[in-house]
Amino acid sequence: MRHETVLTLDYDDQSDAALVERSLAPEIGDIEGDRTTATLARDGDELRITIDAADLVALRAGQNTWLSLVGVAERCAAAGADASGSR
Repeated sequence: MRHETVLTLDYDDQSDAALVERSLAPEIGDIEGDRTTATLARDGDELRITIDAADLVALRAGQNTWLSLVGVAERCAAAGADASGSR
């Protein structure tokens, strides 16, 4: 039995979503294992991460990994915006 989680993230605008998407995209192929895969999709200001796992333990690990990566990407984007004075 496969298990799936879809994380849907809404941003203030398309450029914020695109920035986080660009930050996460390289990780899609690099951190997947034999029990978990992930896909990334963006539609305007909405970003979706779909995590598919062979079992619940792998699903939880995948969720933790991707939520951590999203947090880092968002903090880096905010720090960059603060440094440039654009926000």
